[in-house]
Amino acid sequence: MAGRGRGAEEGGGTTAGVSERLMFAHATPEETAPVSFPEPRASTELMPLADGAIRPVSPTASVGRIRRQLGRASLPALRRSIGTAAATELDRGIGFLLVPVFLAAGVIYYFSLSAEPDLYRPLAAVALMAVCAAVSHSRHRTHLVFMAAFFCALGFLAAKVETWRMAIPMLGSEIQTRLTGRLVTAEAMANGRVRLTIDLISTEHPKLHYAPDRVRLSARRIPPDMTAGSMLTGYAKLLPPTGPVRPDSYDFSFDSYFAGIGGSGFFLGDPKLIAPAEAPFGARVASAVENAREGIADHIRSAIGGSEGEIAAALIVGVRAGIPEAINESMRRTGIYHIISISGLHMALVAGTIMVLLRGAFALFPDFSSRRPVKKYAAAIALFSIAAYLVISGIVVAAERSFIMLAVMLAAVLFDRAALTMRNLAISAIAVILVSPHEVVGPSFQMSFAATAALVGAYAGFADYRAGKTTAPPAKRSFLGFVSRKVAVGVGGAAITSLIAGSATLLFAIWHFQRVSPLSLLANLAVMPIVSLIVMPFAVLSALAMPFGFDGPFLYVMGQGLTAMIAISAWISERSPVDAVGLISIQSVLLATVALVIATMATTWLRLAAIPFALAALLAIPHARAPDVLVSEDAHLVAMPIGGGELAINRTRSNEFTTDNWKRALKAEEIVPPETFAKDAMDIADPVHLPPGSPFYCTGDLCIGRHPSGAIVALAENRASARPACGFADLIVIDDATAYNPCRDPRVLVVTKRQLARDGSAAIFFDPQSATARPTVRYAVEEPYRPWHEQRKYAREARGLPPYQRPEKPAVAPQPTE
Repeated sequence: MAGRGRGAEEGGGTTAGVSERLMFAHATPEETAPVSFPEPRASTELMPLADGAIRPVSPTASVGRIRRQLGRASLPALRRSIGTAAATELDRGIGFLLVPVFLAAGVIYYFSLSAEPDLYRPLAAVALMAVCAAVSHSRHRTHLVFMAAFFCALGFLAAKVETWRMAIPMLGSEIQTRLTGRLVTAEAMANGRVRLTIDLISTEHPKLHYAPDRVRLSARRIPPDMTAGSMLTGYAKLLPPTGPVRPDSYDFSFDSYFAGIGGSGFFLGDPKLIAPAEAPFGARVASAVENAREGIADHIRSAIGGSEGEIAAALIVGVRAGIPEAINESMRRTGIYHIISISGLHMALVAGTIMVLLRGAFALFPDFSSRRPVKKYAAAIALFSIAAYLVISGIVVAAERSFIMLAVMLAAVLFDRAALTMRNLAISAIAVILVSPHEVVGPSFQMSFAATAALVGAYAGFADYRAGKTTAPPAKRSFLGFVSRKVAVGVGGAAITSLIAGSATLLFAIWHFQRVSPLSLLANLAVMPIVSLIVMPFAVLSALAMPFGFDGPFLYVMGQGLTAMIAISAWISERSPVDAVGLISIQSVLLATVALVIATMATTWLRLAAIPFALAALLAIPHARAPDVLVSEDAHLVAMPIGGGELAINRTRSNEFTTDNWKRALKAEEIVPPETFAKDAMDIADPVHLPPGSPFYCTGDLCIGRHPSGAIVALAENRASARPACGFADLIVIDDATAYNPCRDPRVLVVTKRQLARDGSAAIFFDPQSATARPTVRYAVEEPYRPWHEQRKYAREARGLPPYQRPEKPAVAPQPTE
């Protein structure tokens, strides 16, 4: 079963320049491929000449002729043409390429369920589909249907098994306790604090009966000799994992569950070292790797310094916590933040640099090189190098995918096989899906694989197009003309690469982050030559020289390249327009995904089927309605768009991450804080006369604002302060878990802290057709809870209880002295 790509096939008679697409000329499902090509594939046809020879015809010409034939064809002929094209696609190996697609579909279906399924159901489905596929082997079409269903069920089962296997305890309510644990990681953050990941061993004062296994806490400072594997203790405030900041937003509780993090918080003092205890073997190995990472990161920071040192540490060992947020934001706005994430670019540059250096070194010894397979030696060492890079940089999805793809390609070099690129992508996708199914619904997996599939498909198609054309030998040019042509080709290739990858990931970026990078093409063209020719090659050289202490000059050059990258990113970011684009519908993302799969995997005229899906995805984009009011899950923060790109909030000091997310979702450019008045300074009848689009006015324990639609929003601290608002408000938010609805009017929507604690953040929608209709509310979390939300039912607020208050110790009367 062949796939995309060009390369040498097994056997001495084949050459590396043969395009596999040229080998499926007029092959029908009943015909066999020529014996000299054991893995035939093609996307062009062969046209006979007058002398009996044959020459290839480009795919565009074939598609045009097919379209003309379809215009004259009847419905039966069209069905035969579709069947022939589908059979050709199967012969070319599209069946294997679709395996990760069906696996991912099963995973997505599992995570989209509203209730947790039993384990025996997906097990039974996998067994049943396997039996049906085996029984229907003689009936080709039925067999394919059952195989597709089998892989969907297998993806569903993999997701269910991962969820069942994790099953970690998660904190339900915030609590202060003294904890003792083993340090897993310690990351210095840009704000000066240190983020610690700790495996809990015990708690006391009070002792937690359902303590999480691992927590993530921040501290002002830690002892200088504290490293991964150290035992520590300290008094800390633990917080339960939070849910999405709004419906359909990033779910921190979901991420914490599959990361094994059962709680977060901060130390109330500095943690202290205690006597070490015996650790399991796996923990000792992980601690050794983490200490090596931190040691290398500290060395890089001290050698380069500043923000450049933090970025260099992120590129070499994957430690990103210390990068200043201003630099992170400028790279996001300019669309070059992918440089910080270790992925295919970094893996390819590391492997390429290693192979070039080794091939050059072997070339210095011609007698040895002529007698030994030095290319295989270089490939084996490059494979070992990227494996070490994967481990030392932290194993993330993009790095996993890149490593698997490059490992397959380098292994193909070792065994004299052709490296079929799209098959490599499919293999890496299958591995990631089966090992970490939850990554499928995350932005890293989706954007990484979408960009790679689009690039592989586009360049494979272009290679096939060029293989079918007869080109004249290039004319002789001067040295200046030669260099100019190479530069133009390089710049054009970089621009097309950025354009293809950006187009493939556009809707995914909008869905997950509600933002685009309007000047990303310009930023990538300006920055990528610096990264590809200076930053990453010198990063590899510094890593090779670091054990011998000769890495200083290489790190210096790398730092200069990063300085230029930061300056270019900041300059373009300052001139970039607002990149917030608001919400889009999930239907548009799903349709765009289908279009991308068809366009990148099909090799015949069936790829035209991607066009209607792409058009439908574009038409479905504006179908998502933006909320009129957003309420945080702790009931502390409420936001309301008031027109003119302004977003009114009810607090002067608010959570920056939450407000930034809300700004992008509602396409707001400016935050409008509330206006405060003394208690009883604002008459209760004043809200009726507020003009539409008024910000929040707060007096005492009551805040009032008016939406542009005319609806009045009231925010109260308790039930008593909310009762007067029942006469004029359309929406009342009560920041009190013990309160219940104080209004008798059913047209008034009341949202309490208890409801938010149970169901998460809320999005409120007013009826644009009727000013008197009751608003509708949509919560971020639905009951019955999935495993990553089970802890919500145990929160004090969800049970209608006030916040926990530590009992005060009774005062002890002084004893008289004699």
